[in-house]
Amino acid sequence: MLKKLSHISWRLVGYGFLALLALVGIGMLMGLVKKKDQAQVCTSMRVMVGGKEAFIDQHDISDLVKSKFGRVVGKTLRQIPVEQIEKALMELPYVSSAEIFVDMDGVLQVAVQQREVLLRVVNKVGREYYIDTKGAKVPVTLRYVPHVLVANGNIKEGYQKALDTVETKLVKDLVSIVQHVKGDPLWSNQIVQLYVNDYGDIEIVPRVGTQQLVLGNASKLEEKLDRLVVFYKNILPRVGSDAYEKVNVKYDDQIICERRSGWMLDSLQLKMKMN
Repeated sequence: MLKKLSHISWRLVGYGFLALLALVGIGMLMGLVKKKDQAQVCTSMRVMVGGKEAFIDQHDISDLVKSKFGRVVGKTLRQIPVEQIEKALMELPYVSSAEIFVDMDGVLQVAVQQREVLLRVVNKVGREYYIDTKGAKVPVTLRYVPHVLVANGNIKEGYQKALDTVETKLVKDLVSIVQHVKGDPLWSNQIVQLYVNDYGDIEIVPRVGTQQLVLGNASKLEEKLDRLVVFYKNILPRVGSDAYEKVNVKYDDQIICERRSGWMLDSLQLKMKMN
């Protein structure tokens, strides 16, 4: 027995014992800190609303917290239902994320991030809604009107409740077009509206020019926009701005131009090098 004990590394045993004591000490310390935090009194509430939109502000958040959960200042942290407040904030259709914590000075920090919208849809019966960057429907409010493209015309998809996802391919195509041209120096300025005609084709309403610019759908969008650039640079200067009523680029490698004076069509076949 003594011989076996002599082969034990007592130094390692000592290190292990010290490590165990350290873990126990850390656990006790964390427990004391947590207990102290739970007893900490809220001295004030600070609300931060982030995002590029202005659907809601600090007063909206403060009023919601007060109306649903009462006055939080003067309460201890254990008395403040942080998780419930976060859940209530996330139920707002204009909020994408919410985080609440108490800092070392006892200030209840409420950080809210707003949803960013891409497109305003007005369907065929006049029902309006926004589409955000995550493909969710956001209700329209008279309080704030974001500067985004509007799509209207023969759009059947409606609005049932906030944050429903987009259902139809048509509205998904409209969103895809907006995402594609966003930030583009030419098309973000030239496109002022999207319109869906009676045939279900998507048209561009241009800032400059009076032509109806027919895209069809969002497939091969880059190639279609390239053909419209060819129209603006090579065709329009030769025929004049009033020569054509409609320019259709929905078909591969073609620019179909419809004259204002009648039903005559000019179809230009293109052989374009795609990089």
